[in-house]
Amino acid sequence: MAQQPEPTAPFHSVQYALRVLESVARHSGVDAGQLARETELPPEQLAPMLRMLRREGYVTEIADGVYAAGETLMLLGSAAREKALAARLQEKLEELRDTLGAAVYLSRYLDGEVRITQYADGPDAPKVNEWVDFRSAAHASAVGKCLLTQLDHNGRRDHLARHRTARLTSRTITDEKVLFRKLENQPATVPVLDLQEYAVGTVCAAVPLSAGRSVGCLAVSLPVEHAHRLRQTAETLNRRAAPLALSLTF
Repeated sequence: MAQQPEPTAPFHSVQYALRVLESVARHSGVDAGQLARETELPPEQLAPMLRMLRREGYVTEIADGVYAAGETLMLLGSAAREKALAARLQEKLEELRDTLGAAVYLSRYLDGEVRITQYADGPDAPKVNEWVDFRSAAHASAVGKCLLTQLDHNGRRDHLARHRTARLTSRTITDEKVLFRKLENQPATVPVLDLQEYAVGTVCAAVPLSAGRSVGCLAVSLPVEHAHRLRQTAETLNRRAAPLALSLTF
């Protein structure tokens, strides 16, 4: 059985990243010193932030140590925003699929329902067989449990009043009190797991994507014969979540 992942230190600094981008957008070119003064970020935080933003195309270095808005930032602020965002998210999911060797999913909690909005799979990274509608299986799936952890107590109760905790496998938690306790005690920095709770033969992990008021998560699935890889895969997923969370804020 896969071990419970330990807490990780993911680069979930979306608010700081937005602060940097707001500062960059005010200038046609700005150096790191000015950015540090305007954002009040210390150099040891600003430097890796700028590296990530450059790698993701949000800023570009137009001269040595001078930064301006990058192609990604301009595209996501254009009239074609929705199409550009979907394309960018799909590209990032496919990169993650290839890096992790596993199917990757982007999910949102929309209008009171669990929805898989995008995913990336392949011959060597098969997606989960949705044998029960994910909207009815939040109590059993890593995606669903991760989304439920981001709701308040009343939100969770409302969801489970509409979708009962049916037994899907011998590992499914059907006792609502036990489920609520696990959700309430789930550390925000630890990936949520599904160890054959939704489907026999599949293990999954999910991490939250905090983007403003929206509730979302990034998830991965593996055949049970690769369960020994789940812990490391989940931790890598957690570390790589920040760029997707940043994209969702636009």
